[in-house]
Amino acid sequence: MKKVIIMAILSIIGVLNLSAKEINLIPQPISVERMSGEFVITEKTSIQYQSGLEKEATYLQELLEASTGFDIETSEGKKTKRAIVLSVDSVRVATTEGYELIVSDNSIVICGADNAGVFYGIQTLLQLFPPEVYNNVTSKDIEFSAPAVAITDAPTFKWRGMMLDVARYFYDKEFVKKYIDMMSMYKLNKLQLHLIDDSGWRLEIKKYPRLTEIGAWGGEGPTRLGGYYTQEDIKEIVAYAAVRNVDVIPEIAFPAHMLCAIVAYPELGCTGIQHEVPIQHFISRDLLCIGNEKSIQFLEDVLEETIALFPSKYINIGGDEAVYTNWEKCPKCQAVRKEQGLKKTSELQGYLTNLVSNMMKKHGRTVVGWQEIAQRGKLDNQVVSIAWTNLKYAKDATDKGHFTVLCPASHMYFDFPEGRTPGEPKAATWMPPISVEKCYSLKVGDYGSKELTLGVQGAFWSDIFIHGTTLQEIYSINENRSENYAEYLTFPRLLALSEVGWSVEGERDYDSFTDRLKHHYVKLDNKDCNYRVPEPYISEVEVSEEGVEFTLEESVADAKIVYTTDGTYPNPHSTEYTEPVTVENTSDFKAITIVTNRHVSLPIHIEEKYADFKKYGELSAEWKPKDIKGAEFATWKFEATGKIAGNGTYEITFVYTGGERRLDIEDVKLFKRDELVGEDVHTGYTGGSSKNNTYTVKVDSFEAGTPFFIEANVRGDLSNDSYGAVFIRKVK
Repeated sequence: MKKVIIMAILSIIGVLNLSAKEINLIPQPISVERMSGEFVITEKTSIQYQSGLEKEATYLQELLEASTGFDIETSEGKKTKRAIVLSVDSVRVATTEGYELIVSDNSIVICGADNAGVFYGIQTLLQLFPPEVYNNVTSKDIEFSAPAVAITDAPTFKWRGMMLDVARYFYDKEFVKKYIDMMSMYKLNKLQLHLIDDSGWRLEIKKYPRLTEIGAWGGEGPTRLGGYYTQEDIKEIVAYAAVRNVDVIPEIAFPAHMLCAIVAYPELGCTGIQHEVPIQHFISRDLLCIGNEKSIQFLEDVLEETIALFPSKYINIGGDEAVYTNWEKCPKCQAVRKEQGLKKTSELQGYLTNLVSNMMKKHGRTVVGWQEIAQRGKLDNQVVSIAWTNLKYAKDATDKGHFTVLCPASHMYFDFPEGRTPGEPKAATWMPPISVEKCYSLKVGDYGSKELTLGVQGAFWSDIFIHGTTLQEIYSINENRSENYAEYLTFPRLLALSEVGWSVEGERDYDSFTDRLKHHYVKLDNKDCNYRVPEPYISEVEVSEEGVEFTLEESVADAKIVYTTDGTYPNPHSTEYTEPVTVENTSDFKAITIVTNRHVSLPIHIEEKYADFKKYGELSAEWKPKDIKGAEFATWKFEATGKIAGNGTYEITFVYTGGERRLDIEDVKLFKRDELVGEDVHTGYTGGSSKNNTYTVKVDSFEAGTPFFIEANVRGDLSNDSYGAVFIRKVK
């Protein structure tokens, strides 16, 4: 009997231990089964790998040795105890890049459909260990244990990418390698390296040395900007990426965005004018002269040297934002147009795309470009069109039989700030800010052929560095401002992109994502990756006669929250938040997240727009895109307990505050627990303008302590991109 009791207690303890150690994986795997026990890395741990997996084994070995301090033996095919076993079995795991990961007390087994699947199994395994596993400095006091689990996983899309703009502002090869490392950590597999733009040529081309002697540099003296990658640098970057299953796709942009080449070789343009490499951002009207045989030969030479360096089967040719004024005036270009029987000058771009795609086809390469390449005339070969201004172009491309990648500026351009919080660093302004939630909300299955939709991609543009001098490096003090800036804007949104591209759309859940995201900032810290520290979450706001009460939640696991109540900016020495705080006015309350004394969030920004809405009553709820199902009416439910405070007549007003679409309301129902106690059925809306957006209900059976809920039948006007607030006011 005593033995039975002891076993029962141990069983309970085991359950408690299982629940105590959370599993917070990003991107979310298809299946995670938690089991009893854990695997602990010791001096006896080894890595056993199947033939052909030496690169993956060495990658894991080097990372574990650096962080744990243990010598990790690797061996091919040799069976050892307490081993991490790597293997490929395309029958057991059928989906490309898929894997199975089984962690037990005595072993870790990773089986991939291919080498990429094994690598991604490794990435998931690393997330199970303490975050110090990412540190390249040994942590002697840490037990490197992973909970026992069985995980089955595979990506939804084959293209999960990022674009890094090194042309408008040059980042050295070490930063590019770090960016690749961070991408691979979250299972992104395509890096579009934007090597050419008006303001800089970043790739050594031996046949045209002036491209880097002249075209890679702008300005004079101490303010001179620029740089480029030697061909040896590129080989190093490509090899580094290959180990991490990242396909580096070079972008050689034309016919626009190549003023730097025309500066180096003026005969490539239509005018022959000698320009200078710009040090301030603008989009040049100078295009590659399509009627000049030297220009076509130039392209062929450059592209052949480029693909010799990059083994990717893709070559990106840009193709965006061409203004055809010079082509219209150029006799040589017009002669080609007439010779080819083209009605419009813009169709010359399609002609040029065909020339290049046919060249590249001979080398086994597929042409990739921005959406314009599929919009300028009929193409001979299948291309990959990257939709960036409007996702209708994704459908247009697939309707024509082309592949498409979704990279909408509205969701995936990381050079826009995350919000309008005062203190945000200088960033792009031509579109609204893109929050983590907005990035995560991208619908990836709604545009054209699923077979031709390859996946999703984020983009980080660097032209903000040449909108003045605010962000440029001061080389004499050996700073890394530009790298920190790029990481600040990329992270944590890259993690949202990761889950959008990897996980099944119908199973994505933003609340679950944010709960897991809280635990990933410490992983980024250990990778020495700068990121935007998120403000504390406001979980509840209560308005009463005493003032406004704020209840906060942590946005970064185990980070401290401090606040002020006099409207001043908090600092690390301000009062630590431990319980809800009441202030007279919302503007009096400021709170920040503190990761370290030098790495803190901006203060919570409460827009005074709500002050203008006091006439509508108390703030009851806020809607976001996740609360709206789309363009079809569906129920949105929120709590109104405390706002319904007795018998009487209440007005419920919906007020739009942001987004691209209005909110349509069909009816509003008030429930006391599960009992319908009031209803108003009429059509209203709120957006750029509002009509009939107030709903009236009467309560005559109020019970203190009983919860009240409102169910509103709502939809977004064409999409769910709408934000707003609901206010409740007692009128009788």
